[in-house]
Amino acid sequence: MSDDTIRLVTIGRIFRRRWRLLTILAVVGALVGYGTSLLFPPRYTTSASVLLPGAWEERELLTQAEIATSSVVVDRAAATLGWTGVSGSELRDRVSAKAADGNIIKISGTAETPERAQKLSDQVAQQFVAFAARLAGDDTGSQASAGPEDLRKLVVRTSRRITELADAADPGQTVESVQGRTELEKLRTALQGAMKKLDEADPVTNKSNMVVMGPAARPTGEAPPTRTQLIVAGALLFFLLAVIGHLTAARMSRRPRTEPEIAAALGSPLLGTVDVTHERRAHRPEGGGPRAWIRRFLGVDTRWDTPTPQRSGDEAGRRLRYRRVCARLRDRLPAPRRLLVVVPEGDEIARRAAEQLVAESKGDPSPSSPSRGYPMLRVVEVSVDRPIVPDRDTESGALVVLSAGSWTAEELAGIAEACADARQEIVGIVVAGTVRTRPTRTPDRPSDEATLALAVRGPATGGSP
Repeated sequence: MSDDTIRLVTIGRIFRRRWRLLTILAVVGALVGYGTSLLFPPRYTTSASVLLPGAWEERELLTQAEIATSSVVVDRAAATLGWTGVSGSELRDRVSAKAADGNIIKISGTAETPERAQKLSDQVAQQFVAFAARLAGDDTGSQASAGPEDLRKLVVRTSRRITELADAADPGQTVESVQGRTELEKLRTALQGAMKKLDEADPVTNKSNMVVMGPAARPTGEAPPTRTQLIVAGALLFFLLAVIGHLTAARMSRRPRTEPEIAAALGSPLLGTVDVTHERRAHRPEGGGPRAWIRRFLGVDTRWDTPTPQRSGDEAGRRLRYRRVCARLRDRLPAPRRLLVVVPEGDEIARRAAEQLVAESKGDPSPSSPSRGYPMLRVVEVSVDRPIVPDRDTESGALVVLSAGSWTAEELAGIAEACADARQEIVGIVVAGTVRTRPTRTPDRPSDEATLALAVRGPATGGSP
């Protein structure tokens, strides 16, 4: 797993073998999300739209959006609302504005209740329109100032009056009459220039006439993140963290998984591999107490990254593997002797394989050569935390039996050192794996070939063909 690419089959294996743990972690994440939602009260958000008539550039709209959330506008809205314990600086965190299509500024307000959110958005929009009007010099509350159309009419009347005065002046060629007519023409030219400037300034004046497009709608749902979203996010986050944790642990694992790696860690040759039939309890270490029960319930008492057992042949084929291991072991020994079969404590697969080896070693395939019989074997389980191997007495040598991918290189090196400390030479290593047995055919059930022949030939009849 440390060198392989993470594939979908690996993810599926985690789901199949750790589904209880993943489910419980997802529930814990959902509870954490629910607790987080209690710390943050629900919020409601609504928007009020302000129309800006005239032609506006994009940068001008962005400037107006900044003005709408400025401290001047928000502070005036806070003073008008008069909410207890809510200042303008706090309201600035709840108000936002953005420029939309069609020269529209959308002002959004967030509050604890739908009513407050609606009032906040409406009040900020009104204060923004009033502040923009003051910036443009258009004080709608003053009745003394004349409108642009009234000013145009006044300029037209004045121009006519100047024409009448010029016609009524002395048509003589005196210096006084010429000077009077000159002054009247200058006054006419000045009025025409003022009229032209007034026409040019008219679009700017129209820009100050912003309009609030109705009151903000009262929100009917909470603003994200809602309580449901927090619960779902917490469950999903814990679930993903659990899966990523499994994958990270598997990638960082340094457990020897191949026969050469195991042989190198123990410093002894490999005699062969044997198979044991797959049993669910074979992967579970023995033990009692509440902690062991919780581990069994969550499914963390067994490794999830072990490959799925493959189908094997019949019982005769599996026993043949054991006999071949015993034969190789007999060939390595100069004379028959007693050996210790060292099994790591908690390795149920290796223990079953060792017991099968002991059973096979009791039968000598060569009765005519008693001197070349199988060695006598005795199984001992050794703790991997503090390995202790019995001293050399009746047994002179050790045969290590273990399953692949269950122990680290340091633990295997500790077993080798314990054997050397007890003066038990490791004569070989046997790696055990699990296989699934093929379904056996019942004697009273006909074979597939017999069924096919019966279907082709048809049932027998009493008459002659």
